[in-house]
Amino acid sequence: MMNPADTFRQEATDLLENLEENLLELEAAPTDRPKIDVVFRALHTIKGSGEMFGFSELAKFVHHLENAYELVRSGDAQVTQELIDISLGSRDHIAALLDAGQEEDIISQLVQSELHSTLLQRIAVLSGTGDTPAVPVAEGDAGDAASAAPMVEYTIYFKPEESALRNGMRPDLIASELAMLGECTSRVVTDMVPPLEEMDPSACYLAWELTLKSDAGREKIDDIFLFFDDGDIRVEEKAVAPPEPDAAQSAPATSDVPKAAEAAEPADAPASVEAAAPSAPKDTKPGGERRPEPVSKVESVRVQAHRLDELMDQLGELVIAQARLNGIAERLGDGALGSATEEIERLVTGMRDATLSIRMLPIAGVFGKFRRVVRDLATELGKDVSLTTEGGETELDKNIIDRLSDPLVHIIRNAVDHGIEDSETRIAAGKSAQATVSMIARQSGGEVHIEVRDDGGGLKTDIIRKRALERGLIEPDAEYSDEAIHQLIFAPGFSTAATISSVSGRGVGMDAVRNFIEDLRGAVEVKSETGHGTSVTLRLPLTLAIIDGLLVRIGQGDFVLPLASVEECVELSDEETQNDRHRSIINIRNELVPYLNLSEIFGFERRADALNRVVIVNAEGKRIGLMVDDVIGQHQTVIKSLSDYHRNVEGLAGCTILGDGSVALIVDPSALIKSFSNQFREAA
Repeated sequence: MMNPADTFRQEATDLLENLEENLLELEAAPTDRPKIDVVFRALHTIKGSGEMFGFSELAKFVHHLENAYELVRSGDAQVTQELIDISLGSRDHIAALLDAGQEEDIISQLVQSELHSTLLQRIAVLSGTGDTPAVPVAEGDAGDAASAAPMVEYTIYFKPEESALRNGMRPDLIASELAMLGECTSRVVTDMVPPLEEMDPSACYLAWELTLKSDAGREKIDDIFLFFDDGDIRVEEKAVAPPEPDAAQSAPATSDVPKAAEAAEPADAPASVEAAAPSAPKDTKPGGERRPEPVSKVESVRVQAHRLDELMDQLGELVIAQARLNGIAERLGDGALGSATEEIERLVTGMRDATLSIRMLPIAGVFGKFRRVVRDLATELGKDVSLTTEGGETELDKNIIDRLSDPLVHIIRNAVDHGIEDSETRIAAGKSAQATVSMIARQSGGEVHIEVRDDGGGLKTDIIRKRALERGLIEPDAEYSDEAIHQLIFAPGFSTAATISSVSGRGVGMDAVRNFIEDLRGAVEVKSETGHGTSVTLRLPLTLAIIDGLLVRIGQGDFVLPLASVEECVELSDEETQNDRHRSIINIRNELVPYLNLSEIFGFERRADALNRVVIVNAEGKRIGLMVDDVIGQHQTVIKSLSDYHRNVEGLAGCTILGDGSVALIVDPSALIKSFSNQFREAA
């Protein structure tokens, strides 16, 4: 069972990501009341659950920021640019406190840091507890924010799992939070306590039944039980008639659970944790005893990433075993065995698709992180830049998504620093003062294309050419197309920046992008138009684990081509196979397509029974032919890494195990074509 503190850290990390997104949206619409409530609830949740699971310093810090947003909610202050700036800085500090976990030394350093005290001082000023009062709201803006909610009487029954106390669960803190919401009484249920000789002193045999009269709303009660997922709970509610106008005020909250419920002060008591759980229907055990029920239906389950990797590894071995079974059935020619083998293949294919879908995540989660990146870069560089996204629902393998942030950061930095002009320059050029960076995702066959586009001034071709000459990357007398010059921005250490800044200028950004993407068996394309902007497109495989491949034979060896890049297969006559320096041209429906002879490239002797077949692939945005000796057919390919001795062989992406136990190498068309790019330029 996962440690509850680790569960909290995962949930809090998700909340912080959503908090950043909501703060940026609130910056654009500072009077959006629902968005203000969402921000407040996120802070409220992090504070309360942090206190519950031992993150007390984090909870204390969040409490101060929560107070600032409580003033906004109550209509006593407004959302200002300064509040958003402080909130984003505080969000990062909260993330650092969260990452520190239970490491007291690290937490102490963070709490004693200048950043910590500065943020608290700035929050205090905005909250009216410092030197300057909070920004007042204009008359009439508060609306009906303070309208009273109806009083409701709740009957709450909760029974933790026996192991809950060992895992850090605190019933006293839950009772404390409930007591803060109104008039509360409680009863300890001891019916399940075993005889002394059978009792485990570390186990929880108790349950609690509480009666709460509150106008806080059901939602806040559900908040408190967000992390209560290892026990039973039921909440019932009924309306309470409003008191007469001269009725006495309600009595203070009382409870006969541990003293924390009585001693807690509203300003520092732990707040709630977020959930949305409907009431469970009544149910009873034989004899009339109440049967506790789960607080809500579970719609999703958190799974540790390494378990998904293990599942994928096992599935890969199953695919290999299934291919081996297919081969045995084909050799034996047994009809019954063949029928069973086809059924197993169908089931394995379905399991493969289902397992891969579990690992697929929408890319919107990656896009959301870059709103903050663009905002901070634009502020640092004194530019006015907005970010738009499209295709966030496009899904990609989790392992690829986890590694996308770094290359995208480099591309965004280059776009904002080098590509985007300042507002004055843009206006003089007839453009809008605010520049736009767009992130667009779309699926194309077995690939996902992620495009980062800006409407800036475009790549400075002359400056790139000059810097390339200085570094000896191009020949002074040679003719190069603009496209070829633009590709030089990916050269190691290449930069056109006149000075090194905190944003760019060291020449490692775009080189790192290419290395990252090639490690993922992808490709990078760049297009630019002077005065109109630049577009960088990342072409990525859907998954790194299992792909559909085309099995071909070259010499005495079997190779696999990624099926997603294959367009068609054609056969040549002997007269058409004449080539020069591994390069030849084939006429396909009046289109000249260059092709490579893979037998010569990989050093195989041509087989006597070889067929002159060319597989046409789409790589690097071009149609290229790869000549093979024979095409065997489609093959489910489980990708295995090459050894350290073979990992740097150009044109290979890995290997796979065939049904007969032999190894087939996986060809990387993009990498192979890059190795022979000069020949293709000559062919063109």
